[in-house]
Amino acid sequence: MARYDNIEELEPGLEGRGLRIGIAMSRFNAEVGEGLLSGAVEELGRLGVRDQDVLITSVPGALELPLTLQTMAQSGHFDALLALGCVIRGETYHFEIVANESARGITDVQLQTGVPVANGVLTTEDDDQALSRMLEKGRDAAQAAVEMANLLRHLVARRT
Repeated sequence: MARYDNIEELEPGLEGRGLRIGIAMSRFNAEVGEGLLSGAVEELGRLGVRDQDVLITSVPGALELPLTLQTMAQSGHFDALLALGCVIRGETYHFEIVANESARGITDVQLQTGVPVANGVLTTEDDDQALSRMLEKGRDAAQAAVEMANLLRHLVARRT
């Protein structure tokens, strides 16, 4: 249903069939990373993305995600990417550096390459927060990746 007469409005598209999705997952805080991955893969399947159209890579930590995602985006093999990981606040300033720089790098990848990257990197105060949010955050990242891939396809098709 259109909100305005005579104005086209694009609806969110969550159809994953035919999309190629890349996932980069941080191994630091591995239990949470695996939970994020489980939620993401389950949701991608529910949205129609075939297992053979998904590639999973892993990196040591959140700061290594942007370079991996950039390489994946530049390959031309993916319609969208997911960044998965967890940064848990400690007693030092390191939390802010890792959380901020990984988020900045993830954003830079999509802006520089035109390939959408869903940021599924949790930043939490403690392990309990991370464990309680991991499945939902993984699912949300999968939905965002599929929706953005579909939106960009539609926008590009309108230009031609």
